Amino acid sequence: MTIDYHLILTVVNSGYAEAVMQAARRAGARGGTIISARGTKAQGEADFLGIPIQPEKDIVLILSAAQTCSAIMSEIATGAGLNTEGRGFSFALPATDVTGVLNLIDEKDA
Repeated sequence: MTIDYHLILTVVNSGYAEAVMQAARRAGARGGTIISARGTKAQGEADFLGIPIQPEKDIVLILSAAQTCSAIMSEIATGAGLNTEGRGFSFALPATDVTGVLNLIDEKDA
């Protein structure tokens, strides 16, 4: 059996990572990893994609089955307020050669 996975990366201002995880869990995510980070900007640049840049960031990494990726990202966008000023952005990348994720596979999918 082969299951396709996606890695969802969400970058938010510091303090919003738990809101991201709560929203992701509502859409079926089982967990994630939160990394503290610091954003940078070019001299004189006020924003990135219309989002004001603040230096302290949280990065939330969530590995999901491909079929649940869109639902998780949609819930993160609305539930964590990504579309409000200064809250962040999210994107997904295909993940290949994934190991150690048996807890992500439901018995009914096996």
